[in-house]
Amino acid sequence: MKNIVLFASGGGSNAEQIMSYFSQKNTAKVVLVLTNNANAGVLDKAKAHNVPIFVFTKEELNNGFVLRHLQAFNPHLIVLAGFLLKFPADIIEAYPHSVINIHPALLPKYGGKGMYGLHVHRAVLENKEKESGITIHYVDDNYDEGNIIFQQAVAVEECITPEEVALKVLALEHEHFPAVIEQLILNN
Repeated sequence: MKNIVLFASGGGSNAEQIMSYFSQKNTAKVVLVLTNNANAGVLDKAKAHNVPIFVFTKEELNNGFVLRHLQAFNPHLIVLAGFLLKFPADIIEAYPHSVINIHPALLPKYGGKGMYGLHVHRAVLENKEKESGITIHYVDDNYDEGNIIFQQAVAVEECITPEEVALKVLALEHEHFPAVIEQLILNN
């Protein structure tokens, strides 16, 4: 059984999908949820799944404190599921090719600093894209530039609002993210 650690900053719908998925599997389990937001909805979702939680500050993330806490959980895979802070190099270096992220667009389009959530979906609409989608990728030192693991597109040309695009993209995230995580675990 491999250990998965989740980082999230918000509501935690992807984290909840991952926790639910692996609660039914014998390949891996979610052993910890970390967040930089003491009011994040992901906290209630982790509690409902009896997954330990750890709330930290931006300073603790960047000064090695989070890395030291993380090491006690022996993660096989670290998953950023709606985590909004730049991920620190010390954790990436300690867990090479073991930190992944999901991005709500088809990278390399609409990635980089400040490109998350509705910002991405608004940009997709403003540029009159016919499709958007998800990209699951490894995390490196730059926002959204790590090697791509998986992409899936969805038509968005009939969408009028960023919220409509968001719903289509979120459905892809929930459908594919847990299965891609499981494939990574099985292949490593």
